[in-house]
Amino acid sequence: MCYTLSIAWDHRLRDTYFLFISPVDRLHTDPLVVGNPNARPMTAQLLPARPSARRLALGIEGSANKIGIGVVGLDGEIYANVRRTYVTPPGTGFLPRETAIHHNEHILALVQEALAVAKCGPMDVCCICYTKGPGMGAPLSVGCMVARVLSLLWKVPLVGVNHCIGHIEMGRLVTGASNPIVLYASGGNTQVIAYSDHRYRIFGETIDIAVGNCLDRIARLLDIPNDPAPGYNIEQNAKRGRVLLELPYIVKGMDMSFSGLLSFVEGLVHHPFYRSRDGQAVAQPSRPKMPKGGSSSTTAISEPFTADDICFSVQETVFAMLVEVTERAMAQCGITDVLIVGGVGCNHRLQQMMQTMVASRRGGRCFDMDDRYCIDNGAMIAYAGILQFLKGGAIGQSFTLLQDCTVTQRFRTDEVYVTWRDD
Repeated sequence: MCYTLSIAWDHRLRDTYFLFISPVDRLHTDPLVVGNPNARPMTAQLLPARPSARRLALGIEGSANKIGIGVVGLDGEIYANVRRTYVTPPGTGFLPRETAIHHNEHILALVQEALAVAKCGPMDVCCICYTKGPGMGAPLSVGCMVARVLSLLWKVPLVGVNHCIGHIEMGRLVTGASNPIVLYASGGNTQVIAYSDHRYRIFGETIDIAVGNCLDRIARLLDIPNDPAPGYNIEQNAKRGRVLLELPYIVKGMDMSFSGLLSFVEGLVHHPFYRSRDGQAVAQPSRPKMPKGGSSSTTAISEPFTADDICFSVQETVFAMLVEVTERAMAQCGITDVLIVGGVGCNHRLQQMMQTMVASRRGGRCFDMDDRYCIDNGAMIAYAGILQFLKGGAIGQSFTLLQDCTVTQRFRTDEVYVTWRDD
């Protein structure tokens, strides 16, 4: 017997989805079909699992503006890693509801695409891994519900995965790093991590906003496009920067703060020396006046600067903060290797600064990746799920019970008991 899976969006109930599963009386060979969520519910024909020699895990990642599906073997070989990104107009960010609608429109097609790229079928999948958290609630729910339905249809177990652990384990897999200090820098998280006694311990982190969120909001202030990503476009603009502006550098012990720097940059776009690339003063008729008596931005800056100079200065400042805290963690733990993960981790300037710091330490190595695996992806969830599936969870349970298949917006890295490492 086969089944029909339908996903419908109800606009009367905010952030609410309905899943419909019904048996059909004939064999369906049609591919997954994605429809308009504003129209009738979309349907997808999915075959039940059958015995197979291949043992693969399907990973579903949808914690932010990217929806990704990965297919990974139990030995860690990556067979497929496809994704779609929700891109908003310049000057805007992505909201939970609209992001969830985007994921809803693409997830079934991505499942079919991933299976086609991996040259496998549902009968080859031995577990469904999904992002349990942290992340945005509505987008997370889309991946969670599809994971639950596929688990029921294909009769395979579910594995809920911590998003941060997924980044770390994918980094260790791809780079071969054994026991490094981990710098996890993304749009939602900024942490300096080291492994100890079956947990990834957080030695330092942001005390307000994540570094990626800071960069995204600066891109909005400067009207920098979000396609392909605001952080990437900031990196390209920074290459043209020539003026290094003195920005707030806030490191408190092992923790960092980026909100003050963001507020400072907001003041810079109102500065009288702020210029366009052709040297013209930027018209600011509707912009608020600076506080009476001025601020450090009005008293310390004495030459014209552009948006490119702001991007250059922001990168140099925030990345220096990340490198400083990482170096402290290395000294504290006696570890000479560093692994950079998370979306911000594919920034070449951050990688260069970290490599320079690590090179100054005898025998040190810096491990980094490109955007295929740094940016949120389904393969990292599949691989982290495999590790848990094979070795068991915190209470010796290697899978997630259906009634426990939920999502959470707050799920710290150090909450996960790492059963698959004994070093």
